[in-house]
Amino acid sequence: MVPGTKVLLVEDDPSILRLLQLELEHRELVVRCAGDGVEGLEAYEEFRPEVVVLDIMLPKLSGTEVLKEVRRRGEVTPVIMLTARDSVSDKVGSLSLGADDYLTKPFDLEELLARIEAVMRRARSEDILRVHDLEVDRAAREARRGSRRLGLTAREYDLLEFLARNRRRVFSREAILQHVWGQDFAAGTNVVDVYIGYLRKKVDGGPGDSKLIHTVRGVGYTLREG
Repeated sequence: MVPGTKVLLVEDDPSILRLLQLELEHRELVVRCAGDGVEGLEAYEEFRPEVVVLDIMLPKLSGTEVLKEVRRRGEVTPVIMLTARDSVSDKVGSLSLGADDYLTKPFDLEELLARIEAVMRRARSEDILRVHDLEVDRAAREARRGSRRLGLTAREYDLLEFLARNRRRVFSREAILQHVWGQDFAAGTNVVDVYIGYLRKKVDGGPGDSKLIHTVRGVGYTLREG
């Protein structure tokens, strides 16, 4: 386990929450705790964890609803679901919503730690996002098109990484504002269109470049080959 890894624990049983917090902090991880689904979503936004351990049976907002919302926003943070239920349908349901792993209570702490390490290892292996000959290096916050370094500004990089993480998905301007800028803009703002224009010049503007950034009329934008 890499020291300093940020872990969000969302669990309504205070004794389980405290035990997990102490054990993870003992291993030099940075831990944030939440006791219900609403608090969990708020903590996710503020803390920006690298992995989430999420109980299904939560007050105010269930774990599956929290997971749905996180994935709806286009976030790919690894999520491990915890539950007292052991039915196949529960497991399949969680995984189909985008959970990375599933653990049934009562569980062995060492097993949970091993699963956290496993999902983090898979996440680290996805530091390079590829779409055709476009490469987005999430660790270095750089992008290349073939052999050409794109030289993006910080905001241009954020926008390109978001589209690359969600390649082939179409997002409205409003959704892109929420995901990339993280704040509300005045109605009618054209900031997304402006930055898409900047990206197109850098991503699709080289000699012989095929078009990767596409406009879906009446809907929004997507990044895909062809």
